[in-house]
Amino acid sequence: MIRTIQVITTAATRTNAQAIAKAVVGKRLAACAQVIGPITSTYWWQGKIGTADEWLCVMKGRQDLYDELEQAIRQVHSYEVPEILAVPVVQGSQDYLQWMDRELAQPADGG
Repeated sequence: MIRTIQVITTAATRTNAQAIAKAVVGKRLAACAQVIGPITSTYWWQGKIGTADEWLCVMKGRQDLYDELEQAIRQVHSYEVPEILAVPVVQGSQDYLQWMDRELAQPADGG
């Protein structure tokens, strides 16, 4: 069974978010990535509440590729502690999900 996930991260600049998107799609760890923004984030950091304009990067992938996807994000990301969250896709258009699977790196066992 294919376990589709959606992975999100935020970046300080559009340039960094686009670099992340290009890196993960280029390595076939995500079939698609969208950069959205700017958005405003409010968060705790080093004991204080902070607010920043950021860019959201939304990536579509598979659960078996998550570790490689996270590593690829970290290699390009500018943050010390980047937000990297994966959520399962519980349902979706079969045509879209099949397209995604064709575009993603295949497991070593071929299945």
